[in-house]
Amino acid sequence: MIKLSISSVLGFIVLWLAAFCAYAESSGAATQAIQVQLAQVYEPHRAGPVSDYLVSEKYDGVRAIWTGERLLTRNGNPIHAPEWFVAPLPDVWLDGELWTQRQDFEAVSRIVRTNTPNDRLWRKVRYKVFDMPDAQLPFEQRYKNYSELVKQINAEHIEAVEQRRFTSPQALDEHLKVLVKNGAEGLMLHLASAHHAAGRSNALLKLKPFFDDEAVVIGHLPGKGKYTNMLGALRVRNEQGLEFSVGTGFTDNERANPPPVGSVITYKYHGYTNSGLPRFASFLRVRDDMEQ
Repeated sequence: MIKLSISSVLGFIVLWLAAFCAYAESSGAATQAIQVQLAQVYEPHRAGPVSDYLVSEKYDGVRAIWTGERLLTRNGNPIHAPEWFVAPLPDVWLDGELWTQRQDFEAVSRIVRTNTPNDRLWRKVRYKVFDMPDAQLPFEQRYKNYSELVKQINAEHIEAVEQRRFTSPQALDEHLKVLVKNGAEGLMLHLASAHHAAGRSNALLKLKPFFDDEAVVIGHLPGKGKYTNMLGALRVRNEQGLEFSVGTGFTDNERANPPPVGSVITYKYHGYTNSGLPRFASFLRVRDDMEQ
């Protein structure tokens, strides 16, 4: 029988852990915990005066945080961008959206989620920087900072998101109508005086012609009639712990190959029922950057 000393066993464990960590880092398997600011729905009766906010277009892409070293999803999963894409990015924290064009989420999601980046397809992607997080500075100053920084970077694929002020809700609504008519998803409202803080608050609001939210798929309900042997509806659970069904908004291909249990979907809805459930919930897409 071979006998090993305690020091030999400990030495083996140390070597194994070092090798595992090196593998995880090189393979991109490791994730990094990050603190991100998340948006709440804009509700005029709860928000401050419109003039208190800086307003930008809501870009429907893949949220991407540059840590100064790595490009990550908001959940801390690595984004495997080409070296030329990240090379111009500085050693500072940036927040933004990987985006191609309006109403093109599915395409940019496919480009971004691959482990081996397709250089030709990545040439279509823009990094739309909308914040330079700093807990000591109000957003108005952070906007000036990231705008100047992007100008200094001077790379075609890195763009600063423009922020505008509006003096009345009517002016804000008119701006929203024009953008949506031209294919935009909606608007983001940043409280100009607010310092960066993780989580949801009135410091960051989203305004759309409809509401949307995320939910985890917890089951599949069978279809009937022409949808026999296909998906009838998804059973989901939202962030508040409420369970409900989403039965519309799917293509035939999505009904034949529904989002798996455990995946996260985005659904749209029009207010709430008397019982507090989303009214007329309809499927929008699977959120590939929201792994559970």
